[in-house]
Amino acid sequence: MSEQPTHTQSDVRIVATGLYTPPQSISNDELVTAFNAYVDKYNVENAADIDAGRLQPLQPSSAEFIEKASGIKSRYVVDKQGILDINRMAPRIDARTDEELSVLAEIAVHAARDAMRAADLGPGDIDGVICAASNMQRGYPAMAVEIQDALAIDGFGFDVNVACASAAFGIQTGAGLIRSGARRILMVNPEICTAHLNFRDRDSHFIFGDVATAVILERSDGAPKGEAWDILGTRLLTKFSNHIRNNFGFMNHCERETGAPADQQSDPFTDKLFMQEGRKVFKEVVPMVSELISTHLRDVGVAPDNVKRFWLHQANLAMNEFIARKVLGRNASIDEAPVVLDAYANTSSAGSIIAFHKHNADFDIGDIGVICGFGAGYSVGSVIIRKAA
Repeated sequence: MSEQPTHTQSDVRIVATGLYTPPQSISNDELVTAFNAYVDKYNVENAADIDAGRLQPLQPSSAEFIEKASGIKSRYVVDKQGILDINRMAPRIDARTDEELSVLAEIAVHAARDAMRAADLGPGDIDGVICAASNMQRGYPAMAVEIQDALAIDGFGFDVNVACASAAFGIQTGAGLIRSGARRILMVNPEICTAHLNFRDRDSHFIFGDVATAVILERSDGAPKGEAWDILGTRLLTKFSNHIRNNFGFMNHCERETGAPADQQSDPFTDKLFMQEGRKVFKEVVPMVSELISTHLRDVGVAPDNVKRFWLHQANLAMNEFIARKVLGRNASIDEAPVVLDAYANTSSAGSIIAFHKHNADFDIGDIGVICGFGAGYSVGSVIIRKAA
């Protein structure tokens, strides 16, 4: 286990957030209709093996099961047709040439421009770009450098991957760069989560959606152009676990049978996609997150009841309710712990930022909130902020 020290100084602030939401969405009913059609097709095609006991029949799902298990009602996606095609069941994202802007960079640029407009900032006002997300489109060149180039930002860019906690880790990293001399840092969270999801797995096919968010950080010396949020403290925690895992990567092609061309492999990487042991994750992550938030607030000198809002990672409604209850010692209202996963589903690192972006307009000067992301690793990141004058 590795825990980072707390930073209580408010010398860095958040001055803007941005959000890009894909135009297409899939309801639970639509997803279940496609999934159950695939189940029927599979069971018919494999009837002989199922009857002989060599295969287990697949079980259908329902919209009610999905909402009860997760709180999710729909999700935004970069491609709807490919996911609902029972002969494909994966988003169709066409390859682009090396000269074209990559898909992950494209949605990040949309979110970044939204944040830059909100803060009335141009490319020359930003010194660096951090791309913090669960899955990068490629190993290199870094996605952040491509995003930086597309936005015409001078300076530097680099990628950060700490799964669903990536945004919190990105905020602390950006704050450290500002304390080292940078004026402003743009941190983006492009998440095409549907691309690493097995839509033929009943236990997980409903979990993820696609989105991109952005956060702009700057030094606190001088008046901001718009609204600002002082960062009172940041804290990170990691503990290794195999209970959430994605094994897909550049080494997978080395696992093919000798001499077997790729086109003769039947879904060779399906078992490398997202997997989790949900019950174990719930049991282990909830106390870890609630304890980190509680001790972080105590060390910064903030009582839990003085926190107006908790913008938590949007993975599972029951998990968020339990974490908030552990921190507050009572049930949290929907105003205290707002939910966006009903419409967005789990968007990995972007979830807590979506919640913050959509649910902060009612804050008065001095009001305090907590942004918290948590996920695979295990990784947890907490950011305590206060509405600045």
